[in-house]
Amino acid sequence: MRKATRVVAALFGVFAGFGGPEHGYFEILQGNVRPASLMFPAMGPPCDPAKVWNACEPAVTVVPSLLVTGILATIVGLITMIWAAGFVHKKNGGIVLILLCIALLLVGGGVVPPVIGLIAGMVATRIHAPMNVRPGGVSRILAGLWPWPLVAFFVWALGEFVVGYYFNEFLLQNGFLILLLIVGLLVLSIVSGTARDLVDAERAGV
Repeated sequence: MRKATRVVAALFGVFAGFGGPEHGYFEILQGNVRPASLMFPAMGPPCDPAKVWNACEPAVTVVPSLLVTGILATIVGLITMIWAAGFVHKKNGGIVLILLCIALLLVGGGVVPPVIGLIAGMVATRIHAPMNVRPGGVSRILAGLWPWPLVAFFVWALGEFVVGYYFNEFLLQNGFLILLLIVGLLVLSIVSGTARDLVDAERAGV
C-alpha cells in the first residue's frame, strides 16, 4: 500500500466533505426558497459576492430549495468525510469518493471542495498500484518535502479566513493568489506523497 498516497487521498477527501456542512449551514439559514440560478452564493444577504473575498461561498444545486439543499449538502458531506477517513483505501474506495463528491457538488457542497475531492478520489485509485518506477534525483528531493506541502495546504485552508477577515480588500483584488496557493500546494502534496512512497518502497526492497 502507498501510505503517503493514502494520507493525501484521505485528508483531501475529508476536506472536500467538510464543504458540505460548511456550505449547508448557510444554505439552511436562507430557508425554503428557490435559488436564483444553478450556481448561487451559499451565504445569503447581507453578504454581497462582489464585496467579499470568498464571493459568499459559491455553490451549485439541482434542488429547487435552499433548505433541502443545505440538509442534503450536510448529509452528503458527512458521509464523504467518513468514507474518506476510514474507507478510501478499500477496493473501489477512490471510485466511491469520486461519486460522493459529484453528488456533493450537485447538492450545494460548494465548488472548490468537491473538485478537490474528485482529485482525491483519483489519487485514491493509486493507493494499491504497483511501484515499478525507481526514484530518481528529483523524486528524492520531492520525497524530502513530505509532508510539509500537505501541512501548508491545511494551514492556508484555515488561515485564509483569518487573512480574509483582516485583509478583505487585498484578497478581493488579488483572488488569483488564493487559487495559486490552493492548486500549487495540492499538486505539490500529491507529487511529494507519491515520491515518498517510491523512496520508501526502494528502502524496503519492494
